[in-house]
Amino acid sequence: MNANNTIAVVGAGISGLAVAIALRNIGVNVEIFEQAATFKRIGAAINMTPNAVKVLDGLGIGKPVRKTAHVPPYRISRMWDTGVETSRVELGNIAKKKYGTPMLLMHRADLLGALEDAVPRQFVHMNKKLTRLKNEGDSVVLVFEDRSSFVADGVIGADGIHSVVREQLFGPEAPIFTGMAAYRSIIPAKLLDGEDLNNFVKWWGPTPQSQIVTFLISRGKEFFIFATIPEADEDLESWSMEGNVGALKSHFANFHGDARTVLNACDKTLRTALYERNPLDRWSKGAVTLIGDACHPMMPFMAQGAAMGLEDAAVLSRCIDAGEEWSTAILQYERTRIGRASEIQLGSNQNEWLLKPGNPDWVYGYDAWKVALN
Repeated sequence: MNANNTIAVVGAGISGLAVAIALRNIGVNVEIFEQAATFKRIGAAINMTPNAVKVLDGLGIGKPVRKTAHVPPYRISRMWDTGVETSRVELGNIAKKKYGTPMLLMHRADLLGALEDAVPRQFVHMNKKLTRLKNEGDSVVLVFEDRSSFVADGVIGADGIHSVVREQLFGPEAPIFTGMAAYRSIIPAKLLDGEDLNNFVKWWGPTPQSQIVTFLISRGKEFFIFATIPEADEDLESWSMEGNVGALKSHFANFHGDARTVLNACDKTLRTALYERNPLDRWSKGAVTLIGDACHPMMPFMAQGAAMGLEDAAVLSRCIDAGEEWSTAILQYERTRIGRASEIQLGSNQNEWLLKPGNPDWVYGYDAWKVALN
């Protein structure tokens, strides 16, 4: 790839920032275009499993994300009514020895902040909502809502489940409403003094649509609660919309007392409808490729959505660093990544991951910096 080439990244979320860092680390010129006006501290918590943390370490931001993270000793599955434990995965120091890094639980904004700090602001262009692409063989013209434009030698669509880039490449295709809504709450851990909060715990409900996941973040100072509820009314995705905390508590009123205890400590919650897409059979066209949720959005039930985008970023940068031309490199990246991402996408949507004892090595043990390139 020519050293003077410029790659445009559409979207400054986790995947977009990660791929920009990875490409800049190997000397590629990158410009990021984000539709939001400013970076904001939004979202709730995020689970960075060992395969994701390996990418963060390779990007050079492993140290700052560890400053606010919690490292759980175990990942535990429990049944909604009896509280019986159905599976337990050793994490903490065991995961560090086994996979080279532990699992890190943190506020999503802390992860985004570390990524943002690693990209000089002059390369990030805010208030740039993409309206269309003109894929012209060796170059791509990006046209924005403010009528400005930019010519790039290649484009990476990192603009999420409602990706404009994806639609421009492959045509319109609405994401599928799952019939579920997700609720997210963060409370001070001190409100639950006396409770054992140290582990990552998933409560499996009577149906796959009802579940509760809990874990500590912020070095153990805050406690995160994630729950899903079956809901018939299709609604917009929004990670900042207030939810009905009374409805949340009511839905889980028959769950085990330990689960109800943490829910009862919530005084507010955020709610969003959950959508999914089926796997794509291709991610690239011309000089444009997709990354993260733009090509493989998935349900949160394996905690791999952001992890897959981070893996994408590492592999794409390696394909380019191998000396291939952009058009060849993005096809190699696609071949290397599409099988694994699609398998995890489908597995996440099925929501059976580690309900029973299982071996998570095929997920957690993946090293995007070393895996063979296809």
